[in-house]
Amino acid sequence: MPVEDGIDQRLIAALREDARIPNTDLAARMGLSASSCWRRVRALEERGAIRRYTVDVDDAAMGLGFKAIVHVQMTRHDRGLVKDFVRMIRTKDEVRACYATTGGSDYHLHVVCLDLDAYNRFLEDFLFTIPAVASAQTHLVLRTIKD
Repeated sequence: MPVEDGIDQRLIAALREDARIPNTDLAARMGLSASSCWRRVRALEERGAIRRYTVDVDDAAMGLGFKAIVHVQMTRHDRGLVKDFVRMIRTKDEVRACYATTGGSDYHLHVVCLDLDAYNRFLEDFLFTIPAVASAQTHLVLRTIKD
């Protein structure tokens, strides 16, 4: 169910900016009572509009200077092979996001590593060992415009 209420949209925008904002501060910012604000946030959580709260990590500060978008083509779309691919991708910390897409590639991975050597190990020791993977094309991220 889409979030159509303007206050709910503003609540979500405020929580995206700072998920640790105290409820009283959030309520004041929204022009709501603390209890009304808490109920609205709780309702957004219960309907799945807010799935989780997380931390925004600065990759460079963590020493992760290599970023790439990897376009993956599958050998074939056998249900079992695809299921194994998805299961294996979910286990790798280097893979920040994975999208199944239409077009020339079957999947697009957002990959973050320490450096080029670490990325090469990711390819050779992991990605290219997955039976469903036919090929992968790497696009280096030069800078992040919007994250």
